[in-house]
Amino acid sequence: CSQIENYPPIEDFDENLFSIEKVIDGIEIPWGLSFTSNNSFLVTDKKGIMYHVSEGKKDIVDGIPEIILSRQGGLLDVAVDSNFVLNNKIYFTASVTSSGSGSNTALYSASFLNNKLSNLKLLYKASPDSKEERHYGGSLLVTNEYIFFTIGDRGNRDINPQNISLDGGKIYRLNKDGSIPDSNPFYNTIDAKKAIWSYGHRNPQGIIRGLNEEEIWVHEHGPRGGDEINIIKNPIKGEDGLKDRNYGWPKATYGINYSGTTITKNKSLPDMEQPLYYWLPSIAPSSFEYISSDIYPNWKGSLLAGALVFKYIERIDLENDKVVYRSKIAEDLGRPRDIKQGPDGFVYVSIEGKGIYKILPKE
Repeated sequence: CSQIENYPPIEDFDENLFSIEKVIDGIEIPWGLSFTSNNSFLVTDKKGIMYHVSEGKKDIVDGIPEIILSRQGGLLDVAVDSNFVLNNKIYFTASVTSSGSGSNTALYSASFLNNKLSNLKLLYKASPDSKEERHYGGSLLVTNEYIFFTIGDRGNRDINPQNISLDGGKIYRLNKDGSIPDSNPFYNTIDAKKAIWSYGHRNPQGIIRGLNEEEIWVHEHGPRGGDEINIIKNPIKGEDGLKDRNYGWPKATYGINYSGTTITKNKSLPDMEQPLYYWLPSIAPSSFEYISSDIYPNWKGSLLAGALVFKYIERIDLENDKVVYRSKIAEDLGRPRDIKQGPDGFVYVSIEGKGIYKILPKE
């Protein structure tokens, strides 16, 4: 279902329709953003600081564990529990070490109250630690029942993504207490990482609830010309149990090496899922959001993706599972690291080196 022909060109943003308002500044790399109420949110700074922002003021959150700051690693995503109003529970990801040499992606839960974390719990830690400083993944999606999170291939593309006994190049699913659901596809597979939900990924950094309860949607950094949007469907039920979902990396890809050389001649293979869409050229997608708000009538039903390379937000319209329109938002504002539709219906975006902005429609 991936698009090869009739690739829609990207249109310029009509700056007369919307304005952009700064909410808070002074955050170097605001990697993850999650709302705790209508007018307050948590935001991570990759260098290892979490802030609570409320009424235009930011306070440092105490209790963050020791993280390993590297080229692409650090304090990554944050998400509040779906029942946060009652339990004050949050989740976050970071690159940490358990060996003292190198690092890997970890998922934590904690209670957040009065700008402090308590009841810190390590829910998952990828192993082994690696001295590679790239492709940590680290994006979070919290539903009513589960936590989905991503771990990139950690720069070891020929080993990790296609091997279910190894971490890396995967999307994972846990219960909220950190236990593994027995309905995961590899729960009964000997030597498998039982938390795996899907595999064959490169470096997924955008993850959202799908358009129905049977799907989640991700986009991921590919190589040159291989950034993808993938629909992660529930495992297939077959005679021998659950069938896994393999998304192909690096055995099948539309991308090539950054040097221009070939990774593989295969753009598709049997029993491997095809992307919904892939970008040419690559945009380095950083974040993902589905717009359901009535505040932006022309955007309702659109996807928003951060384009790190080109420093804009890309709006994507779909018809029948095909991308039919693309446009630019917040062009030249900076590198958009996270995008969220707030509980107030407005779109918020975090910009590296600048802070958090709110997109306002003009009357």
